[in-house]
Amino acid sequence: MNRRKFLTILGSAGVVSALGTAKVAKAASHTFPYYEESYGVLHDTTRCIGCRRCEAACNKVNHLPRPAKPFTDLSVTETRRRTTAYEWTVVNKYEMNGKPVFRKLQCFHCNDPACASACFAKCFQKLPDGTVAYDGSQCVGCRYCMVACPFYVPGFQYDEAFDPLVQKCTFCEPRLKEGKLPGCVEACPVNALTFGKRSDLIKAARARIADNPGKYVNYVYGEWDAGGTAWMVLAPAAGTAEAVRPNNAADAGPALEQLGLNTHLGKQPMGELTYGALGAVPMIVAFWPVLFGGAYAISKRREAVHKAEQDQVVAQAKEDVTAAVDAAVRKIEETQGPGAAETARRAMAEALKAREARTAHPDGHGEDK
Repeated sequence: MNRRKFLTILGSAGVVSALGTAKVAKAASHTFPYYEESYGVLHDTTRCIGCRRCEAACNKVNHLPRPAKPFTDLSVTETRRRTTAYEWTVVNKYEMNGKPVFRKLQCFHCNDPACASACFAKCFQKLPDGTVAYDGSQCVGCRYCMVACPFYVPGFQYDEAFDPLVQKCTFCEPRLKEGKLPGCVEACPVNALTFGKRSDLIKAARARIADNPGKYVNYVYGEWDAGGTAWMVLAPAAGTAEAVRPNNAADAGPALEQLGLNTHLGKQPMGELTYGALGAVPMIVAFWPVLFGGAYAISKRREAVHKAEQDQVVAQAKEDVTAAVDAAVRKIEETQGPGAAETARRAMAEALKAREARTAHPDGHGEDK
């Protein structure tokens, strides 16, 4: 491949990539199937006591490494923690109305997961039971899922040198298949976590708000946020509860923000926002080896041509030296006889051999000229 041919291929690939990117962006209204019978969990933060038993249960059922501090140490809730590759759920403490309020953090299992739309290896999948499942067998470690997630949930195994994976809450999907509750829900001693059909949980949340005026923010976080999530949150009212139901989280008052919830996600499914932008990644990934492969080929070709020219010059020089030696020996033989000619031939052969040795192993003063 010469330079002209490589640049031609490069230009053609760039056009194809641009056209492909435009085509993907045009078809960016990608959404995942909505499963009406999917499950969910309602987290009532007015009931949560910050006992961390949900953390302990998650650690146990998923066989995660034991934390540096035991689960009985409640002081860790004072720190605003995030989920990691080895801590799939954490409980943090917040201050509202001068009182402590605790909220459990984990994967929200979005109806339209941004992690799945951003992953070109198709490692994430939205399942009918509500789970956003992850299969790491095809994972390339790009971590686009971590960038796309509006809740900053997925964690990466940075300490794994050979096969690092993305890790997050699995909704205890293996337990769901066995008819069991998620580990955290089963372990909660105060019923702060309620498992059931997502549609039923929304009705239950609305009933709690109506039956307890002034206790809750009149908004179910996760019902519509980011297109809706399987895990939803009820927050305590920061003051007097709103008489009118807010249209979005941003209008629901300061209580949601005081609980560390993102109130500016909107209702648009996240898959629609990430699919167009990151859908072109497979094309870029496929094109990248062509780009650097071509550059590598040109470089190796240049090296091969240079070596061939060098070898040709050396061969010609050897032929010239051999011819000159033969001519000198014949002249000596004509003037001084065969004995002197043979002596001269041996001396010249030894001199050439010594010169080649000095050229192959310079002594610090440069090659013998």
